[in-house]
Amino acid sequence: MNTSFSALELSEPTLKALDAMGFTEPTPIQSRTIPLVMEGRDVIAKAPTGTGKTCAFGIPLIECLNPDMKDLQAVVLCPTRELCEQITGDLRALIRFNPAIRIASIYGGQSMKRQVDALKKHPHIVVATPGRLLDHMGRGNVWLGNLYTAVLDEADEMLKMGFIKDVRRILNATPQDTQVVMFSATISREVMDVAWEYQHDAVEIQVASEGDNRPDIHQYLIHSTGSQRLEDMLDIIRQEEYHRVMVFANMKVSVKQLTERLQKRHGSVDCLHGDMPQSLRNKVMAAFRENKLEILVATDVAARGIDVEDVEAVFNYDIPDENEYYLHRIGRTGRAKRQGAAYTFMSDADRFRIRDILKYTRSEAVTMTFDENRRLIPAVTEEPEE
Repeated sequence: MNTSFSALELSEPTLKALDAMGFTEPTPIQSRTIPLVMEGRDVIAKAPTGTGKTCAFGIPLIECLNPDMKDLQAVVLCPTRELCEQITGDLRALIRFNPAIRIASIYGGQSMKRQVDALKKHPHIVVATPGRLLDHMGRGNVWLGNLYTAVLDEADEMLKMGFIKDVRRILNATPQDTQVVMFSATISREVMDVAWEYQHDAVEIQVASEGDNRPDIHQYLIHSTGSQRLEDMLDIIRQEEYHRVMVFANMKVSVKQLTERLQKRHGSVDCLHGDMPQSLRNKVMAAFRENKLEILVATDVAARGIDVEDVEAVFNYDIPDENEYYLHRIGRTGRAKRQGAAYTFMSDADRFRIRDILKYTRSEAVTMTFDENRRLIPAVTEEPEE
């Protein structure tokens, strides 16, 4: 059973900010992590997406820093620009009533001059992608010599994306007694290697996707391939009267083609993929957050870092290449204790792949079909043979 935020002995400005954000009590990962991080302990936490990890490390960072010091006191590393922006936004919401605290966000694709200007204001916390932080360190814009805490968010994904050398270079530039806090959906060998090398007497926390901590997401499988997927998806969107939907495809070219076809049929559609300049990605995300788009088509790079509370449904137009991507995709819906829906299109040949994904993610999904009136109904299915 969760305790209250006030029982965690947080400062009045932080409690006021949490109240303004609509948070009444900590999630399991927050109630277990916040006291440990505030004590200065190293932590390695395994928790599913959508469980409140940003506040789990953000609250103790803010509570423990000294606003009178000019030196940088905390760094948060994350794998993508979108996640960098999301974390920065959440941290700024937490310091709403604590204006003396300064936060800077630095990542590739944004103006270097703008970032240099922000760093000259002596931020207490920097949220960054590893490559851009190293760039600023090399230029002498950032010094980690007095860093108190380093946070690695989405550590598994960050290391899988090839940032392990960058992360090591950054941690090597911090004092030996720097507190290292790691959050990860999976504890991979790369994550453990970094933990063994840089953490001291770390406390391991695991929060399972169950009970109040598991998002309320109804998961459906639909046998549909080729262009029929588009027709089926549009029928479902119309029937369920969805107005905030995310669609995931595996390839950038598929995202572009699908977006063009949807724009001709639906209108209020745009996309996110790795070839887009950051300014355009920011513009698209702003439009989606502001309800100016009903459908956002994306590759998996966009699955991490998109935090829009009222996404009504997620469509897996393509089955994800890796099991954990399935969790990150469907985790865009069912947030803030809302009910969500996730639809996955599959062929007969995908049956074993789907079973592997559901087993890995400990999920259950109902196979659906269309009746003669094009309404979705449960299908009679047979289990695949071993």
